[in-house]
Amino acid sequence: MSSFSVPFEARYARRSDLRKNALHLVAAADEKGQQKQFFSGTLVRPRHVAELLRLLMTVVQARYHIPAAMLNRILAEADPIVTSSEDRLRFEGLSSCCGVYCRLDLFPEAVRDGQFGQGTTNVDFNPPMLAALAKVRDTDKIEFVVEREGFELRKATESVVEKKVKLPVRWIRGLTEVQACQSRMKLFHEASGPDVWRFLRSFPRMKTSNREMWVVAAGRTLRLSQRPSKDGLRICGLERLRVLESCAATAKSVQMFADEVTGASAWQLTFSDSRFTLVVSPEVWRGFSGEGQVLHQLAGKSWPAFVRRVKTRLRWQSQVDLKELQRQLGKETDENQIRDALASLATQGLVGFDLSTGAWFHRELPFDLSQVEKHHPRLKDARKLLEENKVRIVKVTQDVAEVLVASSDVEHRVRIQGEEPHCTCPWFSQYQNSRGPCKHILAAQILLEEHHNE
Repeated sequence: MSSFSVPFEARYARRSDLRKNALHLVAAADEKGQQKQFFSGTLVRPRHVAELLRLLMTVVQARYHIPAAMLNRILAEADPIVTSSEDRLRFEGLSSCCGVYCRLDLFPEAVRDGQFGQGTTNVDFNPPMLAALAKVRDTDKIEFVVEREGFELRKATESVVEKKVKLPVRWIRGLTEVQACQSRMKLFHEASGPDVWRFLRSFPRMKTSNREMWVVAAGRTLRLSQRPSKDGLRICGLERLRVLESCAATAKSVQMFADEVTGASAWQLTFSDSRFTLVVSPEVWRGFSGEGQVLHQLAGKSWPAFVRRVKTRLRWQSQVDLKELQRQLGKETDENQIRDALASLATQGLVGFDLSTGAWFHRELPFDLSQVEKHHPRLKDARKLLEENKVRIVKVTQDVAEVLVASSDVEHRVRIQGEEPHCTCPWFSQYQNSRGPCKHILAAQILLEEHHNE
């Protein structure tokens, strides 16, 4: 695991304080262009929302595959991101091992007198806050206020003090990678909340980290199978899904999605006023931070001007309308080009993907985004190969390109035809394209783009 972390690009507007008559939590994250206060509202079902936030923090603080000696440091860096857009409040987070992503969407129905503005901040949910959430009842009056300076939960007779934190680089990589996985996912199954709750309750109680299982439909319910199935949803580490057991019974419906490229899957619980999404990596030991699905976009430099044009039209939309963007950019613009631009912006933490709508949404992660490319080892190695003149073009035609890359006393051949590049290196032989491109393919891609632009 990377030991790097990224400090806030922000300043505290005021010191954290202790208030006897209010539960007050503040964490700093000041982004230019955001409103000072971009959300406020009183919860309609406070206990329901408190349970979902506790579920989110259960995931964020979980470690499904990580050395125990590193646990204390990692938990100190485990903090959810809060975004307010035109019609919802979103909480996002990653597990400590970066193998599970979760998001809670609160809709206008979840609050009374809700004021939805525009902005993103990072919030430290420390133990006193979690303890306070555990005591919330539906008879309590709970108010959320989100500002550039942080998050405030107002409740009588409670108090919480917050501390400044640093954000792990793995979160930057993981949060961008998981969006790429979600954008390719297809719906596999759908079931009612009570049926899914009963299914989760039937899971074996021992760990299944090294066992492949398939979730298959059995009438209106679900069952587990140990045999591969075309219509089955592959899962490793069933214990990662068990966290949903606490809230699944009250969900109106549960949808299950899968990414055929990586094998990642997603479970989405829909309630009358909210939605909870859980995305799990294909293996317990595989964190999203190492998937490499965004490396092609990070390496590409051929059309930054168009990406900037798309970026200027993002207005904190909870659903980016491709047709409206196409109208704004000109009829000659292709929708696929806009999709590629949004995928590129996702690598910068500027958009996320919503499975329920099949569309991107705008938010700006409170990270120093210049760190994203810096901490991708494969991309750094690819640029080093180019700097050392170890990459040369053999053939370029309209249909295919061949490039030789010298690496480790061996010259590997990269062949790019259509959207499926191939390389003769051992890494590509093991993973193919399921974990993003190898450094040789990245080096070839960069050189070919430079050749094309000459």
